[in-house]
Amino acid sequence: MGLFDKIKGPVFYKDDSEAVHQLEVLKELQQRASGETATSIENEIRFVEAGIYGEKQVRFELENSHIPMFVLHDLYFEHEGLTSQVDYLIITRKHQFVIECKNLYGDIEINSNGDFIRKFSYGRNTKKEGIYSPITQNRRHLELVKQIRGAQMNPLLRIAFDKYFYDNYRSVVVLANPKTVLNARYAKKEVRNQVIRADQLAEYIRKIDAEPNSVSTSEKGIESLANFFLSIHKENKVDYTEKFRNMIDETKSDVFEENLSNEVQIEPKNEDNTDEVLCPKCGALMVRRKAGKGRNAGNEFFGCSNFPKCRGILSV
Repeated sequence: MGLFDKIKGPVFYKDDSEAVHQLEVLKELQQRASGETATSIENEIRFVEAGIYGEKQVRFELENSHIPMFVLHDLYFEHEGLTSQVDYLIITRKHQFVIECKNLYGDIEINSNGDFIRKFSYGRNTKKEGIYSPITQNRRHLELVKQIRGAQMNPLLRIAFDKYFYDNYRSVVVLANPKTVLNARYAKKEVRNQVIRADQLAEYIRKIDAEPNSVSTSEKGIESLANFFLSIHKENKVDYTEKFRNMIDETKSDVFEENLSNEVQIEPKNEDNTDEVLCPKCGALMVRRKAGKGRNAGNEFFGCSNFPKCRGILSV
């Protein structure tokens, strides 16, 4: 008995998200940051939260679609030096949908050249700007899926797979912001058909699956395909917060250097070595210091005795 004999709605085969972990780390870093670094992290947090919100909107539509299908969320693929981050991969009995989720503010216009133009208002002013085409972005995801899947087949099956790939695998850009107005009247049909609002997603899937030339796959085959994509998913090793960690370290170094330039007082080390601390960066002895002037006047900290060659510091 196949899985679809038992269920009548979507199966969320993979439902976790790297963005949620990224958000947690960013919020932790924000507690240690100050000044421009804190502002930059705050902006990044808003960007990540917007992305998470958009993906939750898509999940809500899928969850309430009552369509039997497998849903894999936030997949990361690597193949021959290329990588791809797929927001959602949906597998029905007739098609596979590679979804790029966009939670864009402002209204979106797609012109006859396929360019994406965003218009938004602030006060009495209106601004238009071009944005990178999410269709192009998702097309690259689709191409990598094609290479990975095709590499698993013998030459004869590969010929048929390549021939019908774009009939079976569909690229879909979903605009998740409910306030976004989409104007695609001048866009080419093949472009216009790839961009929808989140509340149109379930109906879009039904419409594509109802196409007369659609071929139904067995329940066992659908489940096997979902397991295949889950098996090739890899942990994304990219640290999106590294730049902020470096900024925080640089800020600490600047504070340390300012402390030294403002009549730093060095307290003597106890003879019993109870205050002896080693530098976490170079291993040298650290000395207790106190800022004499500046915005950190009076604050105590441990500074590396190898300064300025080493700028390691620790809080007291």
